[in-house]
Amino acid sequence: MIGAGKGAAQMAHALEKLWDGPLEGTVVTRYGYECATDNIKILMASHPIPDKAGATAAEALFSQVRGLCEDDLVIALICGGGSALLPFPGAGLTLADEIRVNQILLASGAPISEMNVVRKHLSCIKGGRLAAATRAKVVSLIVSDVPGDNPAQVASGPTVPDNTTRHDALEIVARRKLALPRAAMASLASQTADAPRPDDPRFATHEHYVIASAGVSLRAAAECARRQGMAAAILSDSIEGEAKDVALVHAAIARQISASHDPLAAPVVLLSGGETSVTLAGASGRGGRNGEFALSLATAIDGMKTIFALAADTDGIDGTERNAGAFVDGTTVSRLISAGHDARQLLALHDSYSGFEALDDLFNTGPTGTNVNDFRAVLIL
Repeated sequence: MIGAGKGAAQMAHALEKLWDGPLEGTVVTRYGYECATDNIKILMASHPIPDKAGATAAEALFSQVRGLCEDDLVIALICGGGSALLPFPGAGLTLADEIRVNQILLASGAPISEMNVVRKHLSCIKGGRLAAATRAKVVSLIVSDVPGDNPAQVASGPTVPDNTTRHDALEIVARRKLALPRAAMASLASQTADAPRPDDPRFATHEHYVIASAGVSLRAAAECARRQGMAAAILSDSIEGEAKDVALVHAAIARQISASHDPLAAPVVLLSGGETSVTLAGASGRGGRNGEFALSLATAIDGMKTIFALAADTDGIDGTERNAGAFVDGTTVSRLISAGHDARQLLALHDSYSGFEALDDLFNTGPTGTNVNDFRAVLIL
């Protein structure tokens, strides 16, 4: 067994309980996201910014699969977070280069699909390269955190290749005007940057399955609401875009339902998933994309007594802080003023965490053991 992601340790623990034959292996997860396992070694590394421990863990996964033959089976447990947890710089790059690339991508506002195209063509482990390193059959079990659930995009696809090329990566870099390190640009200009293609014979016997996703979680949430007598509507499980703008669209729908019971009748809970983004320009405060969504939504429902919302990341960490997200309602903005904060100024500084911390409206779950990306619930009474 090999694996990587913020829920990889819990996936390994679950598979150990289900597997009735010999089993050994290694998975890597975020610091603090480990759990007890019997025979599987759990390694920890940094997320969302890679570190040396992640590079060591990436080499450990290669060591597990090298030397295996066609009669062996590799089960790969892949979930969100694996991109940062498995740094393995491509030819001519250093770990410092890969760290800088990740920092630039995270601040760019690019959707996860574009970030992962760039990442996989600057890596020696992503884009199917880990699976290509073994003669064994590889079966990937994937918890999807990407809109659309493309298995090759989850964790930048260490075991699942796709058809993107270095030219696609270069186009993204140019269009978004990303100032990548010189070594990264030189690597993308070289044919060695191209990841293996899906029709590569090395993948002929491999299989992959998406076993959990945002859609699954939203359907479960909707059923939970209905069991409590509440109508529920899933807007989408693959929403992307700037978090503050996505929030304004959600707020507009909620206000219309509250005012005219159209297109849905209150009481109802609106559910959505996917992965929004935050474009940073210059210095910024504390918080993640779900905090930014929640704060933006709060400004758009200010004074409304019938709308309440939760925005959170399903892995338990929103950005780099320790909260999963935040709660808001029609009193959030006025309560922030009473606490000495201006909601719009906090938004401009990307400092949602400070505001919600002052209100004690942070949503703290701790590590959840899974990662199907953003979860948003807007309740209209």
